[in-house]
Amino acid sequence: MKITSLETIRLRDHANIVWVRVHTDAGVVGLGETFRGAEPVETFIHAAVAPQLIGRDPRRIDAIAKLLTEPYIGFRSSGVEMRAASAIDIALWDLLGKASGLPVYQLLGGLSRDRIRTYNTCAGYSYNSSGGRRAIGAEDRATGPYDDQLGFERDAGALAESLLAEGITAMKIWPFDRYAVASGGNFISSADIRAGLAPFEKIRKAVGDRMEIMVELHSMWDLPSALAIARALRDIRPFWAEDPIKMLDAGALQTYAERSGIPVCASETIAGRAHYLELFRRECIDYAMPDISWCGGLGEAKRIATLAESFQRPIAPHDCTGPIVFIASTHLALNAPNAVFQESVRAYYATWYRDLVTALPRVVDGHVTLPEGPGLGAELQPDLWKRTDVVVRRTDAKDLG
Repeated sequence: MKITSLETIRLRDHANIVWVRVHTDAGVVGLGETFRGAEPVETFIHAAVAPQLIGRDPRRIDAIAKLLTEPYIGFRSSGVEMRAASAIDIALWDLLGKASGLPVYQLLGGLSRDRIRTYNTCAGYSYNSSGGRRAIGAEDRATGPYDDQLGFERDAGALAESLLAEGITAMKIWPFDRYAVASGGNFISSADIRAGLAPFEKIRKAVGDRMEIMVELHSMWDLPSALAIARALRDIRPFWAEDPIKMLDAGALQTYAERSGIPVCASETIAGRAHYLELFRRECIDYAMPDISWCGGLGEAKRIATLAESFQRPIAPHDCTGPIVFIASTHLALNAPNAVFQESVRAYYATWYRDLVTALPRVVDGHVTLPEGPGLGAELQPDLWKRTDVVVRRTDAKDLG
């Protein structure tokens, strides 16, 4: 089997997402995805990746991963090159599953569990859809029942109750972000800390300990400010503080871990197991959160999971991006023995994810299960190619001269 062409698809209405389809001479097509910088990733795939992959055996996934993540084609960062490599890797695992008639989790080593607990990232329908993260203003109005960022800003207790009604017993919120934007992350006042604490207090008052609460800090704070927030949060007993400081210095993160009194989760921004290794050695993190579309793909995420297991650390794959990453992450989460959570966004999987793919993981009673079928078990919706906002590019052997 040989790779004959690479195809990319993106939608202007979902400008952060780009899909890649790897075509072969056997007629089997693998589907991958990555997120942010969609247009530069598309350009890189056709300009730099396609000339290297066309004519290769797509079943040699590790060899291709090495080719695409080491100089001079790619570099070990979470930039355009690594995101392109991640999308290709996901597509190759999907392709191998289809060619062998097996689901991806079986190729990774089989099921460790039939379902995995999820937490709801409390984003709204348009959060992350094109530009940066959404900022809530006084004029905002809910556009549906799952406008959950508005929910935690306005009435976090009622939001927690609505999640519990669906069987979801863990949630992630980020009420401190607005103060980091205002100060550059270098200072937070006592008044702002008190205001940021309010949603957590409302959750505890409404539902007590029936809800696990994750605090997302988005790598927006310097060390003293992050520690000030941590001191205020201790009585809330958050399940973890995610990316509490800028992910630039393992020593600073180690200091935070030692002094904060809160478990540390990191990080979707980290690419490759080599970066995680230093954090594990320094005992900086308690939970590893690789993003499959940014860390190097399913293969690298599996290696990160195995590395984390050797340090007795659980993983919780990141997903606040697109539907194929959600599906691929769930395959890993059901396979990896040390997976503890699979992130999900109900505002996404209940609405626009369904418009883009033919099947999705099911979220039932606070747990995620997978669709049936070989490979990832899903395809892009056939009508996607008919949309007026679709951009499709394809490179095959004849285009390479």
